Amino acid sequence: MKIVYERLAVTVVVLLALAASATSQTSAQSPNPKEASMPTHATGPFDVKATPQDDKSDDPVLGRMTLDKQYQGDLEASGKGQMLTAGSAQKGFGAYVAIEKVTGALHGRTGSFVLQHTGTMTQGKPQMSIAAVPDSGTGQLAGIAGKMTSIIAAGGKHSYDFEYTLPATQ
Repeated sequence: MKIVYERLAVTVVVLLALAASATSQTSAQSPNPKEASMPTHATGPFDVKATPQDDKSDDPVLGRMTLDKQYQGDLEASGKGQMLTAGSAQKGFGAYVAIEKVTGALHGRTGSFVLQHTGTMTQGKPQMSIAAVPDSGTGQLAGIAGKMTSIIAAGGKHSYDFEYTLPATQ
């Protein structure tokens, strides 16, 4: 089982590295275009801890991890989530999906929202999408829509660029 977790950890690190050059797609629009604000960017660093979960599987290709993130900068929040991974015996191939609930303040507006992650790597070429789940915003973040890009610098430091819209405040 130790080899399985080592391979899974390597797969997750590689999949998280997908974010270095990935962009995501927006899948939601504000319900009432007249209430939508112009797209806004939030940027800053974040820390992430991915913890392998022992699901008693004999299949070394499949894995599950919990995510624990701390966002700083324009988004002062914590993120908690679950990630499913699939690796390959061949280097440079893999995939993951994750759901992450983000709770905190975005440019001073408090609440929570959910991010949906998907990522693949084919022959070492990453592709990733991180989008706010439609209608998942609460509190002052109700109605949020947007896409997030995750960046990993050469030294391994993580940062984000979140392009989002929120309904105009009342």
